[in-house]
This record gives sequence, structure tokens and C-alpha cells, in this order.
Amino acid sequence: MWVPPEIKDPILLHHPTRKSIGYFGAVRLRDGKFTYRIEMDKFNSETFFTFLKQLRCISCHSGRRVVLIADNARYHHGLLHKEWRQNCSDRFSIKFLPPYSPELNPIERIWRLTRRLAIHNRHFPSLENVVQTVEKVFLKWKNGNDTLRRLCAFK
Repeated sequence: MWVPPEIKDPILLHHPTRKSIGYFGAVRLRDGKFTYRIEMDKFNSETFFTFLKQLRCISCHSGRRVVLIADNARYHHGLLHKEWRQNCSDRFSIKFLPPYSPELNPIERIWRLTRRLAIHNRHFPSLENVVQTVEKVFLKWKNGNDTLRRLCAFK
């Protein structure tokens, strides 16, 4: 950490905590609309299944087939939602990326942009402040965004 020489005793603001948050997210390539779900506890097959149902509910009105690109996290292959995925396979499918290839996952570009716009190089006194700041960015993307569409589209 760099500190100007005139400051003798720098104070590092740090609020130690073991709490964390995470988000499931998806971008509709047609218009860049961003859909997300916050997870305060942990990512598992159950929370991912809830997100899948939310995503299916949002997209069922279009009448188009939904293809979700996912990495190989264990909960993406859960038995809990396997039967549901098979029953909805004509309208909803998941395509898995090769193992250990986060650079191919389009949503990783969105997470990088989110960190840069919302939380990079900033101090937050509480986790709630982080959530508010991140969701302000997400709110801007709710109705579609050309930047998100371009970030997630393969060339």
C-alpha cells in the first residue's frame, strides 16, 4: 500500500467480516436486459434452481427458446433441477462451458464491469452499503443495455 510521506500513521479502514453476498445473473442477448438474483448465504443446487425458475418465468412470455451458458460449478449439474431441465428442454436448455475456462463465460465480463463501476477502490462501512451500490448499477441495466449485449455476444 502506498502512503504519502507526510502521513506518519496511516489509518486503514477495515471492517472484518465473514459475511459475503453473491449474485446469479443472466443477460438477454437480443436487447442486453440483465436479470439477477442475490444470494446472501451460499450457492447451491437449490438456490440455482430458484434462479432457473425465475429466469424461465421472465422469459416464457417471449415464446422463444432460452439457452443459458453456464460454467461447471457443481450446483449447475444438480439432481434437484435435472428432471425440471429435461421436462423444459424444448423451451429451456443449459449449455456448459469446458471445465476451468472462466475466460469463455460471458457473465464473467459483466461481473468485472460491475466491480469496476460499483465497488472497485471504494470503502463501504457495511455489507448493506455494498448491496445498495451494486444494485444501483444493476437497476440501470434492468431495461436493456447495449454495452451488456456487446460484452456477452461472441464474435
